[in-house]
Amino acid sequence: MHSYLKSIGFSDIKTKKAMNQILAEVISDYDEKIVVESDDERLYAEISKAYADNVGITVWGEYDDNNVFQREYWYPYFRSEEVSSREEILIEKHADKESYAGACDDVRVGVTLIFYLQNAGEYLVERGRESLKRGDTTVKLSGLVKSGKILLPIKKEEWQQKDDQKTTSSRNHLINAARNGDEEAIENLTMEDIDTYSMISRRILQEDVFSIVESYFMPHGMECDQYNVMGEILECSKKTNTKTGEEIYQLGIESNDICLEVCVNAKDLLGEPQVGRRFKGTIWLQGRVDF
Repeated sequence: MHSYLKSIGFSDIKTKKAMNQILAEVISDYDEKIVVESDDERLYAEISKAYADNVGITVWGEYDDNNVFQREYWYPYFRSEEVSSREEILIEKHADKESYAGACDDVRVGVTLIFYLQNAGEYLVERGRESLKRGDTTVKLSGLVKSGKILLPIKKEEWQQKDDQKTTSSRNHLINAARNGDEEAIENLTMEDIDTYSMISRRILQEDVFSIVESYFMPHGMECDQYNVMGEILECSKKTNTKTGEEIYQLGIESNDICLEVCVNAKDLLGEPQVGRRFKGTIWLQGRVDF
């Protein structure tokens, strides 16, 4: 069973038989279907069915010689409507199946963002037309959450918020320069890191770490598309899975200046989410690339 199936409201699906019934429903009563022919003349289909707004299950498979659909794999999805990054995106196929991972270097995070590509069918269609252009894409990032917590916000005056925005803009400029080999920018970034370490070492003696760290976005575990995130909640809505009746939260958050949306089962979220509060949790990062 998929680890993040409960994130979209299917927490009571425990047996393979029950899952197969749902997958059969997706295939027979789908909302979206893309059929694409690969370079080696194999016919693939990407079939999706929604069970709440922007939430559902996608099945990927291949048509055999008798034109019968053979399921290869499936996964739960949550689609974002917010553009997260406009950086150049690299897409590569997974080794074991016809699924794809996307990656982009965004200076705001400081690490390469690797995500599971949601619209693999559309990517293959565009690649077949040879219409893909380097750097001419945007990505909408989203995350499925196993469990999460709601934290109180950090109180800031208006001048502090403006000062933080100015500092962030200056740091992003330095990182861009450092990536291009500017030695002075590299030295300034090193000094900033030393000052930050010194400040945290002093404050951590008397303060809680989450009153010092406002947000973070960092890799989690051994799987490359899972991340620990904490960020301010910008939007919050509660939806109901039409199949199971379970309630799920869809949260728009800002973490390290990157906007993305996360989906979590209401039973797995500790605390009451509200705009202005902070979300903390581990996410499986997905992305939908607009070609």
